[in-house]
Amino acid sequence: MKKKNIFIKTFGCQMNEYDSNRIYDNVSKLGFIKTEDQENAECYILNTCHIRDKAKEKVYHEIGRVKKLYRNKKKPIMVVAGCVAQAENEEMLKREPYIDIIIGPQAYHKINDLLIEHEFNLKQEETEFDTISKFGYFDNIKNNNNKISAFLTIQEGCDKFCSFCVVPYTRGPEYSRPFNKIINEAEQLIENGAREITLLGQNVNAYSYKQNSKEFRISDLINHLNKYSELKRIRYTTSHPRDMTDDLIDCYSTSQKLMPFVHLPIQSGSNRMLELMNRKHTVDDYIKVYEKLKNINKEIEFSSDFIIGYPGETKKDFEDTYNLIKKIKFINSFSFIFSPRPGTIASKLKMIDENTSKARLNLIQKELFNNQIEKNKSMRNNIIDVLVENKMKNQNKFFGRNKYISPVICDGTENNIGKIVRVKIQTSNQNTLFGSVYNNMKAA
Repeated sequence: MKKKNIFIKTFGCQMNEYDSNRIYDNVSKLGFIKTEDQENAECYILNTCHIRDKAKEKVYHEIGRVKKLYRNKKKPIMVVAGCVAQAENEEMLKREPYIDIIIGPQAYHKINDLLIEHEFNLKQEETEFDTISKFGYFDNIKNNNNKISAFLTIQEGCDKFCSFCVVPYTRGPEYSRPFNKIINEAEQLIENGAREITLLGQNVNAYSYKQNSKEFRISDLINHLNKYSELKRIRYTTSHPRDMTDDLIDCYSTSQKLMPFVHLPIQSGSNRMLELMNRKHTVDDYIKVYEKLKNINKEIEFSSDFIIGYPGETKKDFEDTYNLIKKIKFINSFSFIFSPRPGTIASKLKMIDENTSKARLNLIQKELFNNQIEKNKSMRNNIIDVLVENKMKNQNKFFGRNKYISPVICDGTENNIGKIVRVKIQTSNQNTLFGSVYNNMKAA
């Protein structure tokens, strides 16, 4: 079988990273070899994300860059995959002749057929929702990801239909994978060297799989994964406040490996805005979850997402969000000015003044960043547990993360990779902690 280079560029969320790895597991059956050399690939895949602003234009910009790279070379098979491909499929093929294949997130199991047929059918589009077939197909292909920290999709799609969100239209309705198939893939990842697994889903804590009159929830997955001695840490993202059930909350007391870090998007601290967003939860609902978790473990920290300048947001709505951030002191959070997504209810609403939105975002981010800076400062001169993931390029330092998912850069040895080591934190900035392995003694 002739070997061919394939380059995959991934945009956006962790699920896209997982998808890119699975795409490669699939196309390797056709003789494709993953390359980091963008200028010498027979196939070039852009795995796109539609969540952030101007996502579509970023794809066209990237294709323009690829055109320049291959101006005097044989053109690669140009594949646009992911959520932008799903949402903009017909327009993209018409607007950009350089694109050969458009493939949506629920059709990745068909990519090999599309690549084989490309020789005879130069323009192809596959954006049917076929989630069950996709996961059934990939269940029979080994996950070859050998990273220390690995992603594992357990659920896809969304039934919530928030007014601003395009996910139900690009990923389809909620679908939960069979419990035993997830465990089989987790065992593959652990065998490959994974010491941390992050369970993924658009509504990951809505995971629900019924078999023989028993319902399996994400709590069952966490408790099962807790049994594997080689696995050191468990995380999950992204969750919805409505689905923070008591059985999941209880995992923070029963699972020694579930990290005390909860990414739980609220989007706004105003009940009026939450209703306009169709979020289906209130600020009080959110605070109750927060208090339940804090009562279980005082060390639990919260991260969240905030949309600023949503249509109709008043000064009072903004102040409610600002005050909630001061109350909960979120760390590692994300905040953005609202940007409309085609096809969503919010895309038809009147935008508020751009300068007002920018001013509000600056205030929110100043508070969020200050929370992160203070949290990192509080760890200085402390000895913390760090899971070492890899040696950094071009320097004799190692990269890992603490229990709150914050990056840590420290000295160490190759032998530390894949282990939880004790690190004394010496200094920090807004995003990263810096330290040294403490007496070179590992904690686990």
